[in-house]
Amino acid sequence: MKLETTLPADLLPIYKKVESGERLSREDGVLLYRHPSLTAVGALANVVRERKHGDRTYYVRNQHINYTNICNKFCKFCSFYAKKGGPAPYEMSLEEVRQALRRYKHVPITEVHSVGGINPRLPYSYYIDFIKTIKEERPGIHVKAFTAVEIVEIARVGKTTIEGALRDLMDAGLDSLPGGGIEILSDRVHQELFGRKLRGEEWLEVARIAAKLGLRQYATMLYGHIETHEERVDHLIQLRELQDETGHFLCMTPLSFHPEKTELEHIQPPTAYDDLRNIAVSRLMLDNFEHIKSFWIMNTVPVTQAALWYGADDADGTVLEYEITYKEGEFGQKTQALTPSNMIAMITEAGRVPIERDSHYNQIAREIDEMEPTRNLTTLPIAN
Repeated sequence: MKLETTLPADLLPIYKKVESGERLSREDGVLLYRHPSLTAVGALANVVRERKHGDRTYYVRNQHINYTNICNKFCKFCSFYAKKGGPAPYEMSLEEVRQALRRYKHVPITEVHSVGGINPRLPYSYYIDFIKTIKEERPGIHVKAFTAVEIVEIARVGKTTIEGALRDLMDAGLDSLPGGGIEILSDRVHQELFGRKLRGEEWLEVARIAAKLGLRQYATMLYGHIETHEERVDHLIQLRELQDETGHFLCMTPLSFHPEKTELEHIQPPTAYDDLRNIAVSRLMLDNFEHIKSFWIMNTVPVTQAALWYGADDADGTVLEYEITYKEGEFGQKTQALTPSNMIAMITEAGRVPIERDSHYNQIAREIDEMEPTRNLTTLPIAN
């Protein structure tokens, strides 16, 4: 049965655009967010997903390192930064960074992903040596580090320009920039929730400079706090326009807001419905983005499996440890990991074909390591 025969009538104009490859408008995006049939929106997103990737679903062997939770931005949505009542402040020395890398030395990984708070005590040399330390401990690894707001801070303490800081970091071994640092491109939300961080135009300018230097970048959108549907769509359109201009974004990851232990605890936590909707609308609006990711740490494994039919073609990776969003003390440790076997099982159980990738989405072919036995997905510690 053809999809157009089962879609609600008010989605047929969007279906025709999707079928012909025509770009969706702001009005289309708002309708997709408000439409009562999530299944229909997901079906439209799946058309684009399968056109681009068929059944292929990507994952990466990665390790996260969050080098400090000391931060002077005090964002209302953040549970990560050190504050009275917890969490306790920390700042990793370079030796502690080494030890964190050595702790998983036996685990084959291809990427280290690192972000942290805006800690004014850290000198310029720390950031340069941080990258060098990773490269020394893990030769050949891809280093994805420092959001745009961190780059601005690094340039400030180094008394240099954004371009100068990025060049120095690249010389040290920086390979790409993660998303984040802007949350959502809305002046209203910026003023209300994260007024000490970069404004939208500043974030966009850092991205332009990175693109000029040939530095690839990932994109994100934090949703589920005080933003409107219109503001979500505007964020996606601004990303789409910047991608038209630079072509340097590799992937988009919609990130669900978790209100626990933040100043916004009164807000309802994310639901599978929200997560799938944002994955689907991102896939439909971002026609010039090759990849859409479901971050299983935030979305959970079951929702990520469903997301592979709602527009997502990437399930992120093994992660190993993650500190940005988790309930402190839960499960007795900070470890939140899937082995490659788990990733393959998760993707296969969802009816898709797992493809191990590097950070630029080149396929990696190798056997599953016997040292990383499959764990039961139903018993994994999932932050939510």
